[in-house]
Amino acid sequence: MSLPVPLQNYDHTCNHNHNYYHHYRRCPGEISLVAPIAPASIDLDECIARLYKKELLAESVVEAVCSKTKELLMRESNVVHVKAPITVVGDIHGQFYDLIEIFKIGGYCPDTNYLFLGDYVDRGMFSVETISLLVCLKLRYPNRVHLIRGNHESRGVTQSYGFYTECARKYGSANVWNYFTDMFDYLTLSVVIDNQIFCVHGGLSPSIHSIDQIKVIDRFREIPHEGPMADLVWSDPDAEKDEFSLSPRGAGYTFGGQVVRKFLAVNGMSHILRAHQLCQEGYQVLYEDRLSTVWSAPNYCYRCGNMASVLEVKDNGERFFNVFEAAPENDMHRDLQSVNMGGNKGSEALPDYFL
Repeated sequence: MSLPVPLQNYDHTCNHNHNYYHHYRRCPGEISLVAPIAPASIDLDECIARLYKKELLAESVVEAVCSKTKELLMRESNVVHVKAPITVVGDIHGQFYDLIEIFKIGGYCPDTNYLFLGDYVDRGMFSVETISLLVCLKLRYPNRVHLIRGNHESRGVTQSYGFYTECARKYGSANVWNYFTDMFDYLTLSVVIDNQIFCVHGGLSPSIHSIDQIKVIDRFREIPHEGPMADLVWSDPDAEKDEFSLSPRGAGYTFGGQVVRKFLAVNGMSHILRAHQLCQEGYQVLYEDRLSTVWSAPNYCYRCGNMASVLEVKDNGERFFNVFEAAPENDMHRDLQSVNMGGNKGSEALPDYFL
């Protein structure tokens, strides 16, 4: 499948045909600041095939893909309604081989419908490849792949926790980081499955009682430090509490069982599904099966030793956690793992803010 892209008139100092995909070498005399020719169309099937092999797309292709994705996402509501069956994926954090493991376990697109709950980048070594693949899949199968915004789909967070550095290292500039973070501003904030399961990256907000209040949020911007949009991507459940409390993360809130029961009753729903928190067993269920956390980054940061899962929602409403371990391919890259980890020692604990 190819999507048309407006041509841009870039000047060149080299007469050869620039490859559609990323080059690490320049031809003699080529000026490094000159951009490659933007493709007349995007061959999404070719992009996806190459990304499955962990090959970077050319900067011009990333720019075009992000532009087309913004056009697509702009038409989505802040609350997207989808139908089961669907497989729900939690945080991935640039762990590309584990994303491929998810497809091996749950099925490849478009055979399986997928909902991703955010936090695609940072911490892992292959955030660029991960988000590139997910965005191309979204463009290719817009009704079968759904992407929610997480707290790491943010300029401020990605500048500190790996994605910015990775983009600069792999492409030689911050341009690709800018294309992706601009696109992040268009990601939806929530999804509802079969009018029964409310899906969000983080959690609930004291400012939101009805999902109608989510629909009127201006989401097309950087995630603010406070307010309902921040709460949706930053908040966490707390089994020891009933009501809202300020979150120790410094953004969002913690919330308890009474808050969950009231939200579900007001909106006529039966379950809340979210990600955002590391679960050693890959998932956690709270409040008498009213809320689930799904975590999809096994051996988080290549050192936490945790399991991971995806949640399969059947067309009859049944929910099944498919638990899996880290992909064996991760072992081939252990020597490179400190690059995106800021040099942290393996024995250090990860603060909750990083998750």
